[in-house]
Amino acid sequence: MSTIHDVVTHDVTLPGRLDAAALERASGLLHVGLSESARGELERCRRFVDSVVADGHEVYGATTGFGPLVTFAGRETAAEQCDNTLQHLTAGQGADLPIPVVRATILARLASLTKARSGVTPSVVDGLMAVLRTTFTPAVPTYGSVGASGDLVPLAHVAQALRGTGHAYVDGVRLPAAEALRAAGLTPLVLDGRDALALVNGTSLTAATAGLAWRSIGRSLHAATALSALLADLLGSTTAFLDHRLLAAFGHPAAGEVGARMATMLDGTRPTGLRPLQEPYSIRCTPQLLGAATSAHRYAGEVVHDDLNGVSDNPLFFVDDEAVAHGGNFFGQPCSFVSDLLTTVAVQVGNLAERQLDLLVDPNRNTGLPPMLSPRPGVHHGVQGVQLASTAIVAAMRRQAMPASVQSLPTNLHNQDVVPFGTQAAQNAWETARLLRHLQGGLAVALRQAVHLRDGRPTAPFCIGLADRLADAIPPIEQDRPLDADVRLAADVVDAHLAGTAGSEDSWT
Repeated sequence: MSTIHDVVTHDVTLPGRLDAAALERASGLLHVGLSESARGELERCRRFVDSVVADGHEVYGATTGFGPLVTFAGRETAAEQCDNTLQHLTAGQGADLPIPVVRATILARLASLTKARSGVTPSVVDGLMAVLRTTFTPAVPTYGSVGASGDLVPLAHVAQALRGTGHAYVDGVRLPAAEALRAAGLTPLVLDGRDALALVNGTSLTAATAGLAWRSIGRSLHAATALSALLADLLGSTTAFLDHRLLAAFGHPAAGEVGARMATMLDGTRPTGLRPLQEPYSIRCTPQLLGAATSAHRYAGEVVHDDLNGVSDNPLFFVDDEAVAHGGNFFGQPCSFVSDLLTTVAVQVGNLAERQLDLLVDPNRNTGLPPMLSPRPGVHHGVQGVQLASTAIVAAMRRQAMPASVQSLPTNLHNQDVVPFGTQAAQNAWETARLLRHLQGGLAVALRQAVHLRDGRPTAPFCIGLADRLADAIPPIEQDRPLDADVRLAADVVDAHLAGTAGSEDSWT
């Protein structure tokens, strides 16, 4: 089975600073290189680990059992200690995680290991880099991690697949792992106990998933500003709510930034004078709402990137000090907290999109547009189905907004007596980020239909450009037709348009 693709190869050098953009690029073929000094430091740290064990010192995971069984000796050989680590943890349940999430996780784990504090055999690092150069992706169940002692269960499935046990994907096809390794041209990893523990004893799934959610929500914040501007233009709203003096007096700089961006997008708009003195909050308060969302998003990004560039493992080895430090650097509380924050941001921005769609389809509030934006109400139904789906999506997002970061449950014979559930928090954030795109895609389809029914383009040049881009990709709704694919396409069209304009997603991320 071929693993050759017409995919751009992106370079990442470790242990340099890893950013969340690289996590997204890992969904394709990724070439990761080591800095000149990194391999030497990896070898030096590994020699130190071997010497400490040879001298008879007790090292968690290398000479002992695991968790509350640390008081018992481990298995006799280093190779057997690998099985001692992985076999009992291969217990995950649920559907496989999406391939982009698993590949981002491998990159995040690799970044931690290259810091030369985990004492892995350099061949482990080489093996992870080789995996990212192919489409090989371990099949990892969704459930099993409590986000403490690392993402033990899901990362055990990663490590097992790299050894040829379990299942994996190649070119998107699920295969037995040994067969998938052969198809990808990879050699099974040979691990000892320290290698195996280092692969599983970190919060890399949590951090990677949070990073992907953070990137997606950053794009959605930009999209929310643009769609709000297009809505205001189409309805003929005044831009008084964007007055820079007003927003400066609010006292929150990010609200002023959003207002300034919207004002630029609406530069040249011609209000109709048919709208009320004060618009509904879904227009009038967009700078305040999206400004708060931006501030929260920025803070979350700082925490996620700190996590991606730290070392999550236990124990850690400090060669210069000849020290082995046992502690809790596998505790995923930081990303857990901000993942819940990202979920909150996504849900409230989703609430905004859903209310803006409702405003647009209501003939009592949309300044002369027909109900449901139908060209022939009753005969055809416009975006009625899109609105129903949007309502369902918002309800699902709200259910997922229950914080995971405080749902601690003691486990592991009370060794893990308080846990952060960071993995579930990050998965919630990533899922709400995906659902938010559907809401914004539905709003974009409705805005495209409103332009058609107005029989004229918006008045601000930016809004004209965005409306034209949507019109080029999505036909008007002349009669009822399936719109599910149009909604997904519209979200991509908005992203593509904004990526090519000044003030791209980098201003949000």
